[in-house]
Amino acid sequence: MNGLIPTDLSAYAEKLIRGRRATRAFRPEPVPMNTIRAVFALAGAAPSNSNAQPWRVEVASGRRRDHLADVLEAAHAEQHTSVDFPYSEDMYTPVQHERRAAFGADLYGALGIGPGDHEARAAYDAESLRFYGAPHVAFLFVTGDGGPRLAADVGAYMQTLLLAMAAYGVASCPQGLLSFYADIARAELGVTEGKLLAGISFGYADNSAPVNRVTTKRAALETTTTFHG
Repeated sequence: MNGLIPTDLSAYAEKLIRGRRATRAFRPEPVPMNTIRAVFALAGAAPSNSNAQPWRVEVASGRRRDHLADVLEAAHAEQHTSVDFPYSEDMYTPVQHERRAAFGADLYGALGIGPGDHEARAAYDAESLRFYGAPHVAFLFVTGDGGPRLAADVGAYMQTLLLAMAAYGVASCPQGLLSFYADIARAELGVTEGKLLAGISFGYADNSAPVNRVTTKRAALETTTTFHG
């Protein structure tokens, strides 16, 4: 094939990558365990520096998932947070703030929440700690020293996991907010090592929900990438 990707394969990759999106309303039925195991086994093929594979993944379903949602919701109400990776609004550049604002307008607009309705926005944030109704949630921890280089490897794992889920027809939503409750996740899941990078809610999408029809725009190639030669 002279190093060329077959047309049907490249078309599938295009559809898979561009078709994957964050789902924020799920149906209650669980994903079969054989599918879950296949998805996470495939995600394990993700690259990492020197093949260190510094990810530790905890998946909660059923009663454990329900209890975890209750505890997270209570912690949110009490403003009891614990963050392993520092977060600040100042970390974003002006153009990144613009992109976030545009996305927020689309998201809350689909939910019927006005731009000045801070109470409704806060209520929706609290609801997200119940994993948007998803029957499963995965917590991704960075092991080793938990530094940025190892976190980057876990980021590569996370993207591989999201695409593996999409390939198997499983919807997902990576949630940074879940990482604000690292101590709770560790205590409830019996985790003794690693820093919590993110959580991923997953299951089958509720395609009737307007919020699942929100699409996000991507920056033009020329604004993010320079080709040297």
